[in-house]
Amino acid sequence: MAHAAAQQPAGMTVRDRLRNWGAVINTSNLPRGASMDTVSRWLLITRASVFSMTMTSGLIGGLLAITAEGAGDISWLNFALAMLGLVLAHASNNMINDYFDVEGGVDDLAYPRAQYAPHPLLSGLTSKRTLIAAIALTNLADAAIMLYLSWAVGPLVLAFALAGLFISAGYVMRPIVLKRRALGEIGVLIVWGPLMIGGTYYVTAGELPAWVWAACAPYSLIVMAVLIGKHLDKYDIDRAKGILTLPVALGYATSTRLNQAIMLAFYPVVIALAVTGVFSWWTLVTLVALPRLWQVLGIYNRPRPDEPPPGYPVWPLWFVSAAFYFNKRAGELLVLGLLLGAITGW
Repeated sequence: MAHAAAQQPAGMTVRDRLRNWGAVINTSNLPRGASMDTVSRWLLITRASVFSMTMTSGLIGGLLAITAEGAGDISWLNFALAMLGLVLAHASNNMINDYFDVEGGVDDLAYPRAQYAPHPLLSGLTSKRTLIAAIALTNLADAAIMLYLSWAVGPLVLAFALAGLFISAGYVMRPIVLKRRALGEIGVLIVWGPLMIGGTYYVTAGELPAWVWAACAPYSLIVMAVLIGKHLDKYDIDRAKGILTLPVALGYATSTRLNQAIMLAFYPVVIALAVTGVFSWWTLVTLVALPRLWQVLGIYNRPRPDEPPPGYPVWPLWFVSAAFYFNKRAGELLVLGLLLGAITGW
């Protein structure tokens, strides 16, 4: 069960703060009984625990550009700005989702969003006015980065950024509401693949060869798997509320097997990209994550438990945690493989 914490006391030590930040990033919650500090509050409000997926997509795009163009022929400034812009966009997306899901009657105290972690509004972490201001500020900062990169690289940057904003806002905002049309999962596939990976490659290298689109596939698939897992966890309540996520549209059993197939597909796609020279052979280091995938597939083969295991931090979420568990290790290893390829040249 999510829990908020007491207001920040005057005597918090650096160690206390670091412990808080680490716990929030790893579990989406403060340690039980810990006092809230300002950074932890905003890490919770922006849901920083899932930023690793965005950073992985950006790193994939940048490392592909470095490998293809050479470290001396890419723009490190543009790469850094793209990474910052992606994280800001993800923070804005999370805050937009929380705001409009409250306004639209989706998020309430009985909904999983308010149970696995403190909800920015429902738990009193911030006010609606402050949340709107934070959304505006993050989007203004992203707009400044977008305009600079458009000037420095080309107008195609506008297409990447605006497409991302359209999908991000349209996920929960009317009249689009992709989440209610079984299109939210496809939106995530597009954003964390072609838009983030392809967009970062473009601003880093200054060009966008066709093979980059194929390179977007494996990681974007296992990001989509995370969202499908989350929607499996919310299947009953989403169906009762009339929220047509992909699992609600396809059915619970079908969606469970589909998500297993999506996670399994990561490996043949990575191997195919390595064989064809799109990826470095070093990316086969991702095979080290196969035992973790096997463990996750086993979780999907069993019914969701009625009660959380001892110490489990994000109940009532279950299948999403398993998918993220694989995503994180596979993503880290893919980045490592691309980094080794960039260093060694093969």
